[in-house]
Amino acid sequence: MTTQEKVPGRFTLVLHSHLPWLAHHGRWPVGEEWLYQSWAASYLPVARVLRKLAAQGRSNLISLGITPVLAAQLDDPHCLAGMHHWLGNWQLRADEAAMKGKLALGAHEHALAAEALADFERRWRHGGSPVWRELIDAGTIELLGGPLAHPFQPLLDPRLREFELVEGLADARHRWGHTPTGLWAPECGFTPGMERGYAAAGVTHFMVDGPSLRGDTTLGRPVRESDVVAFGRDLQVSYRVWSPKSGYPGHGAYRDFHHYDHDTGLKPFRVTGKQVDGPDKAPYDPELAAAAVGRDVADFVETVRKRLISESARIGRPALVVAAFDTELFGHWWHEGPQWLEQVLCALPEAGITIGTLADARADGYVGQPVPLADSSWGSGKDWRVWAGDQVRDLVDLNAEIVSQALDALDKMRAEAGRYGGLTRAPSSNTGVRDPIADQILREAILAVSSDWAFMVSKDSAAGYARDRAHRHAHAAREIIAAVSGGQLAKARQLAAGWYAADGLFPALDARRLGSAVSLVPGRTEHEGPV
Repeated sequence: MTTQEKVPGRFTLVLHSHLPWLAHHGRWPVGEEWLYQSWAASYLPVARVLRKLAAQGRSNLISLGITPVLAAQLDDPHCLAGMHHWLGNWQLRADEAAMKGKLALGAHEHALAAEALADFERRWRHGGSPVWRELIDAGTIELLGGPLAHPFQPLLDPRLREFELVEGLADARHRWGHTPTGLWAPECGFTPGMERGYAAAGVTHFMVDGPSLRGDTTLGRPVRESDVVAFGRDLQVSYRVWSPKSGYPGHGAYRDFHHYDHDTGLKPFRVTGKQVDGPDKAPYDPELAAAAVGRDVADFVETVRKRLISESARIGRPALVVAAFDTELFGHWWHEGPQWLEQVLCALPEAGITIGTLADARADGYVGQPVPLADSSWGSGKDWRVWAGDQVRDLVDLNAEIVSQALDALDKMRAEAGRYGGLTRAPSSNTGVRDPIADQILREAILAVSSDWAFMVSKDSAAGYARDRAHRHAHAAREIIAAVSGGQLAKARQLAAGWYAADGLFPALDARRLGSAVSLVPGRTEHEGPV
């Protein structure tokens, strides 16, 4: 294909990579299997696509968000060992399918498993951080950061909100040598005042959903009186790929996500038709799927081209189009997604469309007038109902209760630092030593308020597992707090050590860095950082 006449404006693809902390918390049907499936089907092939395009001299391809809690799992020794075993088992399952006469399925899956296993052993065996750092250092991607364990920030106590954000950005620097200035806010959740916290943390731009900007996503918008820019997801373009009701992955030729071969756990069917029951679905045909990928790439490129032309004409200046998705869509949910991603990132420039990152768009002036951004999210209704509705009222109450208890306990421990030998009065002080008891209370509270639990309940997706996880972390925090409050420090240390064995993510987490209660100055409506 020859390069066509240049199209006005710019296109940005944003991917958000996230899973909750799953290590040591079950295997099947929800638990570590979720991590290993996503790792094999999405993270490995997406990174492989980006490396391949980088080797062709392409740069500034996408803005890629990797949440700290996911990054922690991709570096965790337990998860690395589990993933290596899972990949080997995948290859054995493919061989088993072939031995049982399912030759096409076995051959296809064996090739995928062998490629993934070789890639993992060569590049990932000692952690995911070097994989992503190579792409960051090469300028292939813009890294987007996020708070530590993906809380729904608008509902979070301001002290904990600040801590998770600042520590999440610091975690990125520790892993990759880069402190992100761009942010994928968990669930794109926002409430007025958060922009000041972003500015204080060094964040210059972040993602919101299109309706948050009243549907006008053709330019980034400074939020209220700040210089922090909100970029909105263009739903007309994004929904072409995936929406609550439609999108490319539903094409009849693509591999069906939901139906398994019960002997091997592999997925042998294609979608066939939306009204076709599992047993009646046709066998998966990679060649048929590849042809569908080509058609959908062409459709998407034409959709972006027309959108850029029409929006640039409407606003009288070059427009920006931002499409944003969960990374796990590409491969895990949509088997052919990585193929589509590689082809579309090549086809867009060939069609005269300039691609770049959110940071590029901000630097190059794709910014309009300030916007009074209001309460919003990218969930159902574009409000907070998924994380604050009646269906999850028990979790909202649990979160408020456990955060209050944890912060009160940490404040008391700080005030009596001499007695407990841990926290200092001033979080910035260099005196005193870390207290693993305080650290684990904070760690469990952070895990308890992950946005994933409410999402899974509201969407009735493993709701029992989600509620169990929220209550388990709250219980862990409570029993450590109870031991401390009762003066049973030996028991508290034992409990903290026991829970750390299961929930030892973020080993550098230091409760001394949590802002003190006096940081909330009377008269301020929002927390603006330590005074």
